[in-house]
Amino acid sequence: MTLLELNQKFSSDQQCRELLKRLRWPEGVRCPRCGADAIQLATEKQLFFCQTCVYQFSVLAGTIFNDSHLPLTIWFTAVLLLCEAKKGMSAHQLKRTIWGIDRGSYKTAWYLCHRIRAAMKEAERQMLAGTVEMDETYVGGRKRGIRRGRGGDKEIVIGIRERGGDLRFFHAEDAKSGTLAKYIKENISADVDVIVTDSFPAYKNAVGGNEHKTVNHFAGEYARYENGECVTTNTVESAFSLLKRGIIGSWHKISAKHLPAYLDEMTFRFNRRNRSDLFIDTLRHMVTADPLTFAHLTADEATAQPVA
Repeated sequence: MTLLELNQKFSSDQQCRELLKRLRWPEGVRCPRCGADAIQLATEKQLFFCQTCVYQFSVLAGTIFNDSHLPLTIWFTAVLLLCEAKKGMSAHQLKRTIWGIDRGSYKTAWYLCHRIRAAMKEAERQMLAGTVEMDETYVGGRKRGIRRGRGGDKEIVIGIRERGGDLRFFHAEDAKSGTLAKYIKENISADVDVIVTDSFPAYKNAVGGNEHKTVNHFAGEYARYENGECVTTNTVESAFSLLKRGIIGSWHKISAKHLPAYLDEMTFRFNRRNRSDLFIDTLRHMVTADPLTFAHLTADEATAQPVA
């Protein structure tokens, strides 16, 4: 989907609603309260009515779009911009692109971006298998009065990537073996062929009985071949590089509180980077995800510390 195609196919609120209706109810409109069949009312707002529980609703009810006063054409444009921005797009840039310099509100753009990111959080994921690379990285600026060292003054991001397959990013409290083992158990199949890491000692106990190979970065080793198989963590590290370019070049400063949302956005887009239906798939997630209120999004934000 390109911007020109978007403007041609979805230039009105009605066209946007029709697409969302097909994505949300591919087998016919169902009541979001009781699940019964519903009928469409003859109104300009395209409302539906459930006779079973006497409930009137729209296609936006109970979704990420819930209670939004923005035109759906704005929503669709924002979704496309975030989908196609390989290194992400800041709320400031989104505001300038959609509303211009002197119009619109940063607060509106920021809330809009976060609601789209909330829909990119995947609840159900397949277990990773085959050759899986795992590594950790540290993001954020150095803070005064905090000890230096491995992640001492930064936020920890765990990366797991199936070679030739999906990527996972996680905001972790620490990089101890127990924490790493938890992510391995929740994301990597028990019959994985091999887990490749660097020589960080915590991985030795974390991988358990799985086949485990390492590369020693301290000795200048970044890849080697064993029986025709490349032992390296370069593919997960390339994903880390993309993440850090997004933080430094696009988002500039994010809080530790909201870091998981940015990680969800990055992995969602990365895992679908070769799909032609990325835009449609994002909208499909948006009409099935739960609403995100501004009050919930900003709760205790004053205590959150920036990571970059």
